[in-house]
Amino acid sequence: MRIFKTKSFSRLAGKARITDTDLLVAADEVNRGEYEADLGGEVFKKRIARSGAGKAGGFRAILFFRKDERLFYTYVFAKSDRGNIEDDELRDFKKAARAYLKFTDKELTALIEAGKIKEIGL
Repeated sequence: MRIFKTKSFSRLAGKARITDTDLLVAADEVNRGEYEADLGGEVFKKRIARSGAGKAGGFRAILFFRKDERLFYTYVFAKSDRGNIEDDELRDFKKAARAYLKFTDKELTALIEAGKIKEIGL
């Protein structure tokens, strides 16, 4: 499975001190069916532990996912900052998921080269 993070996710994750190792562990869990919510349209919510605090006091990641194929981390927030995403945000995430999950390998390479996404786990 190929795992990516968007430029905006990278920025937010960096501030939150979420490492690529944390993301790889979470991606493996998602691929095994261990996630907090299937929001529909191949959009999922996954808890990611806060360093030294565990998952309960940690972060929530919004990701686009197709089993055994691709996973895109797109948004992250601290549970203490907000309870959930709004309906209009979810609608936008579903629209973006359709686009991201159908990119060809050539299109993915172009996005990586343009700095829009980063592949992790290689």
